[in-house]
Amino acid sequence: MSIDSLAPIVFCSGLMDYKNYYEILGVERQASADEIKRAYRKLARKYHPDVSKEDNAEERFKDASEAYEVLRDPEKRAAYDEIPPGGYGARGGSAGARPGAGPPGGGPSGFDFQGGGFTGADASDFSDFFESMFGRGSAGGSRGPASMRGQDHTARIELDLEDAFSGGSRTVTLNAPQAGPDGRVVNRTRSLKINIPKGVHAGQQLRLNGQGTPGLGDGPAGDLYLEIGFRPHRLFRVDGNDLILDLPVAPWEAALGATVATPTPAGSVDLKIPTGSNGGRRLRLKGRGLPGKTPGDLYAVLRITLPPADSEEARTLYEQMAERMAFDPRAGMGV
Repeated sequence: MSIDSLAPIVFCSGLMDYKNYYEILGVERQASADEIKRAYRKLARKYHPDVSKEDNAEERFKDASEAYEVLRDPEKRAAYDEIPPGGYGARGGSAGARPGAGPPGGGPSGFDFQGGGFTGADASDFSDFFESMFGRGSAGGSRGPASMRGQDHTARIELDLEDAFSGGSRTVTLNAPQAGPDGRVVNRTRSLKINIPKGVHAGQQLRLNGQGTPGLGDGPAGDLYLEIGFRPHRLFRVDGNDLILDLPVAPWEAALGATVATPTPAGSVDLKIPTGSNGGRRLRLKGRGLPGKTPGDLYAVLRITLPPADSEEARTLYEQMAERMAFDPRAGMGV
């Protein structure tokens, strides 16, 4: 059953109209506290009188608030769960009889309800069924619209790799859902100036307080979480906190060994190529990866690059190598 399409559901008992709070919120009787809270917030956003244009929005909002007032509170929920689904008399009990209960309003036996209203609703807005169980003093808050914190949002932004090394302020443009004057949710573009901390890494979230969905009533706005990603770099690939660089080397540099200038995000360094290196060999530059409490490393992966045979002299050199060097690159393949 869709939560959005729920109408108040009541069952007649000998005592009065039984209200099925679980069905009002659209949750199972075994629902967790988090599931109940999510269901209530969804209904509250849909039917809150300040924003909803739905028919009977105020009535549905009150029903949802009443259901949440009971089911959010472990003590009230336990007392409510003593009632058979459908009300007393639904399972053969005598109508109007509640186990261990005194007159209506006294509450089931063993429960002392002191209230405290997260929903901000007044007990006088609740049904006679609620009053018969918990009394008018069990819902806290003052009369008027409920206050509820706005929803958090997450957005992904992509930075240049250099931003992780320098940090600083950046302006980002985001499309975010917002409620308009008529209560309809529309996507609006907004620009935010954010501070990028030095050492930021992919997957990290930056929290912007109060930049999420505005709250209902006097409730505070939610937060905005920006998940960091990096744009592709022309030289470096990101692997956690490490960086990978494909480093071209000439055949004689790999065979004879050499010291070659190697780029890093912090500037060029001299890297020693060991004698007899093959293509694909990884050479580590410790601490040259992404900055942080424990800096990452930079791995230079050797890529042997052949000079082109685009002149007579170059072709002659290759022919001499083929004649004088007893080298078979496929010797170990058994072919």
